[in-house]
Amino acid sequence: MAKRSDVYGINMIKFCDDEEKYIAEGLKEGVAPEKLLEWHEKKLAWLQHERMIHLVVTLMTCVALMGIWLIVYYAVVNIPEVALLMGLLMLIVIILFGFYLRHYFKLENRVQHWYRIAEKLHNMINEKEGLKLRGDTASDLIEMKDVRANK
Repeated sequence: MAKRSDVYGINMIKFCDDEEKYIAEGLKEGVAPEKLLEWHEKKLAWLQHERMIHLVVTLMTCVALMGIWLIVYYAVVNIPEVALLMGLLMLIVIILFGFYLRHYFKLENRVQHWYRIAEKLHNMINEKEGLKLRGDTASDLIEMKDVRANK
């Protein structure tokens, strides 16, 4: 049996990069934008769900951080022997929270970027039907992926 590469979860940033590469390559190869848009919107819904879960966890972590701060304050005032330990606990939670906020920030920005990709695919479909709406074209979408890859 093959070893699973996602046994500890998936790397969401890599997941998103792979999806953007898939769309750009599909457009270069002439895949119908309708098919690409249908698949992209499904994955966008998954990503939106991931973002919502991360928002809930972020808010709960913030509440826990405030609770820990109150415990540390109480410990410093009333039980000085555990003040150092509680301060260390708070420092660890703050560092973890900082990394979590960074991840949430990347996830939020990626979702907004995917809205732009969906809009461009919609515009490509409308162009095929003779409608001209605002927005970018297929070549702009491919170039946008190339620019992201060169960062």
